[in-house]
Formats: sequence, structure tokens, C-alpha cells
Amino acid sequence: MEHPAVIAEISQDTVTKSVSVLGSTGSVGCNTLDLMARHPDKFKAVAISGNRNVELLAEQARRLNPLIAVVAAEERYKDLKEALSGTGVEAAAGRDSLVNAAKLEADLVMAGIVGIAGLESTLAAAKTGATVALANKECLVCAGDLLLQEIEKSGGTLLPVDSEHNAIFQVFNYDQVESVRKLILTASGGPFLNTPYNKMASITPKEAVAHPNWNMGAKISVDSATMMNKGLELIEAYHLFPVTPEQIDIIIHPQSVIHSMVEYVDGSVLAQLGTPDMRTPIAYALAWPNRVTTPAPSLDLGQIAALTFEAPDVKQFPSIRLAREALRSADAAPIVLNAANEIAVHHFLNYNIPFLAISEVVEETLNRQMFKDPKSIYDVTFIDFETRKITEDLVRLFRTAN
Repeated sequence: MEHPAVIAEISQDTVTKSVSVLGSTGSVGCNTLDLMARHPDKFKAVAISGNRNVELLAEQARRLNPLIAVVAAEERYKDLKEALSGTGVEAAAGRDSLVNAAKLEADLVMAGIVGIAGLESTLAAAKTGATVALANKECLVCAGDLLLQEIEKSGGTLLPVDSEHNAIFQVFNYDQVESVRKLILTASGGPFLNTPYNKMASITPKEAVAHPNWNMGAKISVDSATMMNKGLELIEAYHLFPVTPEQIDIIIHPQSVIHSMVEYVDGSVLAQLGTPDMRTPIAYALAWPNRVTTPAPSLDLGQIAALTFEAPDVKQFPSIRLAREALRSADAAPIVLNAANEIAVHHFLNYNIPFLAISEVVEETLNRQMFKDPKSIYDVTFIDFETRKITEDLVRLFRTAN
């Protein structure tokens, strides 16, 4: 298939960039606003949004002074309005307000809302022709073709914020696409890289969320432990870069120093290195095509001393296989993969199913789905909703049988 262009020209001499941050109370959003506050001459806030944390959202609004602050939970509108009284910042709430905020004129929209909940507002931002800095996996995994079509139609730009895809973006030669042999996504391997397979059945949620390198939320930490995060990133990479699924490799790199690589036909391998700090890829997306300083620590290779690599064990980490199969199947399979995984991880974190059952439940859900290729955002949300019901039923069956 042809991949729509995701690169657009931006003036090098832009002094101040207007920025909307969707999901400003999350990890990516907080880091984005922190970087913006460190460079007030370069960035001006237009809109910010949060899910339920009105206290943090209001504090951010007072500090950055955007035009509008939106809380997704409509029942918290009164609290937000009171908190912003006298600031001059408009308060709003609910789904429609979030979509309208995404449509406001801005040079860049940071799409940081976690999960399928971020899809509608991200698509709305894409239609404006703005630069969309994408920190939401689900938008590409579940609606990659739809999002890229909107970017292409509007003449906008899509910049990846995930550290792996951001790393590839920094070293990918778009002028000589035919010279690219493959992309190499690196993975830390998570906390159970060296755990014998016969002991993985007893892994607890507390152990699974203890990531060795990155500070992440519980769900993403479990995805790292199962390596589903890398499977989802494989699907993302396919949509972001003009390569085939067969041109995307995954390698385990426990030190998390090399964030990903691009191999060229002449044997050259270009890599982007840095400390495991999300402020680096966020800053790159914010300032692109320029760069700004960040508080991320400098990389000290002498102290690290050694960088190691190994191929992932697909028996120990079946999520990688499932993601590849979903990508080859196309149609609705990636949506099903993502939704089933979210439900399975939720039940694992609540001690309803064991660790190894996560991939088992996801695979069985994939085997049972018969959805057609989604043609619209409504198809995507329908498939996502129905998949969650199928997975919930499978979890109940699993618990009954065990």
C-alpha cells in the first residue's frame, strides 16, 4: 500500500509556536507543559485538556494561561469553572468541548490522551492542517489509515512522540526511501527478560509494573512486561514509515540507550541514543524542525560501559507474534488486538487472571472476531466496543474453567 506523506515544511524562523495539549494532566502532557514553561518565548498555549483531575488542570491553566481548559468528565465542569474564576481562561467540559478545543487554530497539537478515548480529538486536530505530535498508540494501531488520510487531505504534519518512532524519525532518510533496508525497534525486555518461562505463571501485578528503566503507568508497564507494547509499536511503525511489515525488526536492548535504528542498503545502521527520558522526544516534536534544551540528563557512555542486544523469545513473549499476525490480517485485527489486550491487562491488574493468560485471552479474541475493514471512526469505535464484550466473556470463561 502507499503511505501518505507525513512530513511538511515549517518555517525555520518561527519565533513563537502556538500549542494545544490534549491530555495535559497525563505524563506526556505534564512533561510537554513543563518544557513549554521553560521556553516561554518559543511556545504559547492555546488549549489544554484533562480527564478528571480538575485541580491539576486548573493549576496548569493558571501557569500557562491558555485560551481554554477542558475537562472530559462533564460532572467536574462546575469545579473547573470555579477554579478558573478570574483567570480569563475559559472552562469547558465533555466530549464535544474536547473536539472543539482540538479544532482551535494552533501550530502544533500534542495528542497525549491515552487509549481509544483520544481518537476523535486527534482526528479533529488532523483535519485542521496543524502539526500533530502523536503520543497515542491507539490512533495509529486502530485507525492508522484514517488518520493518515486526514493528515494528507489537510496538508498537515504527523510527528511521532513515542521514543522508538521519534528515534527512527530522526535518522530516517525520506529523500532516499529506497535506500532503507529495515527499521529496528529496540525493547528493554521489561522486568521478566531473564525469568524462566516455567516461573512466569506466578508473576504478580506488583512485579509486572516495576519497569527497570522507564517510569510508566500500570497498564503500559504490563504491556512492556508482555512486550505487547512492542507489538503495538510495530503496527505504528508500519503506518508512520514507508516500509513493509517484513522490514520491521524488534531487538531487545536492556539498557534502553539506543531508542531505535534504521539500517540502509549499504550496511550502515543509524541510531538515535539518549537517556531514557521522555522529555527528549517530546522536546524534539515540540521544537521540530529545530531543537530546544531540556532537563534530561546527558548520556554518559563511559559510565554505562556496555550496550547489549538479543533477539526476543517469541515463546516467552507471544504478543509480538500476535501483533505481526494482526498487521498481516489487516482489516479489524489491530483494533481487536488493542481492545482485547486492554481488557486482559485490566483483569490481570485486578488479580482476575494470571500473567500468562493475558496473551491467551488476546489470541482467543482474535480467533473469534469476524469484523470487516473499518471505513470510519464509527466503525472503529463499534469494533472496539464489541471486542471488549467478547474479551470480557472469554475472561469469565477462563475464570470458570480455572
